[in-house]
Amino acid sequence: MAKMKIKKNDLVQVISGPDKGKQGKVISVNTETQRVLVEGVNRVTKHLRAGQPGQASGGIQVVEAPIHVSNVMIVDPETGKPTRVKTRVETVERDGRTKTVRTRVSVRSGKDL
Repeated sequence: MAKMKIKKNDLVQVISGPDKGKQGKVISVNTETQRVLVEGVNRVTKHLRAGQPGQASGGIQVVEAPIHVSNVMIVDPETGKPTRVKTRVETVERDGRTKTVRTRVSVRSGKDL
């Protein structure tokens, strides 16, 4: 299974589907199913039965549903447009030790994410 380049709290834009063009913050990431939950995107109605623990009463609730990670792209912080992500690997020396540091970088502008 490939590693996902999208993390929690990233600003993403939907690139396909009914919500195409919408932007939102990633609420959660599920690596097993390759899906992300984006704030304000892919909203569905959920019917709740009365008397559930933690719920005062039943009714209809509108919640976000997961969307596949291939349908979203990270938004470039500089331009505000969707961009691909690459990884920059650097070696840093501290106290005589060398350490490898990986940083996510925007392909569009070259800025760190």
